[in-house]
Amino acid sequence: MFYWLLKLVVLGPVLKLVFRPHVEGLANVPRSGPVILACNHLSFSDSIFTPLVMKRKVTFVAKAEYFTGKGIKGWLSRMFFVGAGTIPVDRSGGEAAQAALDTLLRVLREGNIAGIYPEGTRSPDGRLYRGKTGVARLALESGAPVVPVALLNTDEIQPTGTLVPTVKRVRMRIGAPLDFSRYADSRGDRFVERAITDEIMFELMALSGREYVDVYAAKLKDPQPA
Repeated sequence: MFYWLLKLVVLGPVLKLVFRPHVEGLANVPRSGPVILACNHLSFSDSIFTPLVMKRKVTFVAKAEYFTGKGIKGWLSRMFFVGAGTIPVDRSGGEAAQAALDTLLRVLREGNIAGIYPEGTRSPDGRLYRGKTGVARLALESGAPVVPVALLNTDEIQPTGTLVPTVKRVRMRIGAPLDFSRYADSRGDRFVERAITDEIMFELMALSGREYVDVYAAKLKDPQPA
């Protein structure tokens, strides 16, 4: 209820008026049934603009710290993420990635849309980085189609570290659903999971026009000592 109130009445109309989203391929998102939206990740605002333009509710996961802040700022952050349909996940332990996937799998089994960033973190420089195989495991476990979603300029609207976004038309390009049911009997096969993930990343590269880098973005953000 709060999600739709924010999207349709309180916040959504203002965001659409200010940022005038231009979306190509919106009809590629199935109108019913479980769907995985696999998005490139350029900006904090990706999790705002992606649900904004979809006709169905989209659920992302976010670190639990966004929901536990103190004071007015913490309350506003918590209300925003709850209203955006985001589910908190504790990312402090070694099982954090699995907890996120389990949460999204539950969303899919309920017949809804789950959003995921295969890169696992925001791009440090606007390029597209190697995808983690969680998106493939999610597709194999749920049987849901994967719809690639390319955010084209959110890094210009709200670069990393910027609190106040620049007013600019947000642009998005959505590809045709990818069906991986042919791999239904290959769950747990890491080579199949890598092949599926690479296919998804190839589609995101083609849709976004961004240069692809075959390393994990997290390694650039947190380089290991030699």
